[in-house]
Amino acid sequence: MRKIIVLSMISLDGVMQAPGGPEEDKSEGFKFGGWTVPYGDEIYDQAVQKELQPADYLLGRKTFEIWENYWPDHSEFWPGINDGNKYVFSKTRKNSDWKNSIFIQNLDAVKSLKDSDGLDIHVWGSSELIHLLLKNDLVDELRLKIHPLLLGNGKKLFDHGAHPSGFSLIESSVTSTGVILANYKKDGAVKTGNAIV
Repeated sequence: MRKIIVLSMISLDGVMQAPGGPEEDKSEGFKFGGWTVPYGDEIYDQAVQKELQPADYLLGRKTFEIWENYWPDHSEFWPGINDGNKYVFSKTRKNSDWKNSIFIQNLDAVKSLKDSDGLDIHVWGSSELIHLLLKNDLVDELRLKIHPLLLGNGKKLFDHGAHPSGFSLIESSVTSTGVILANYKKDGAVKTGNAIV
């Protein structure tokens, strides 16, 4: 069985839209594209390089279309991206010229991928797909880069439909620019108690 790992750069208010550049995703009038750029440092860069190790990828259609127009010609930064399998969750797309792109249409296909042998499955971007995965309890790990700013609006990592789940912190660090790097793994049901004595 493979793990589904969500990797996301988020603001303090949970926005994940267009972290890399002004033209990345302007949908719904988002005007802060590239908001992660001022926060890079050596610790941040090392974390990113670790996350770019070989994996398979599960992407929503919108994220895939941003990627397929960029990464095939810029793989010097991410050598494994062209070779990794890219599973695209889409009801409208069925093919792409980008090698190793495989289109799937439903959660049963995602569950079959998770139950198969192979590399872990990384989910980048793809906010709507992440919401669906969280709602159906299919996320095994969250690797978050929490940036010290509020963006006010934009696509968010979490919505109101996530399956209640406990997570354990398995690795963390803080960059010189105040970004919290926090990796969590799923750890069963939500635990509750009574704080009133």
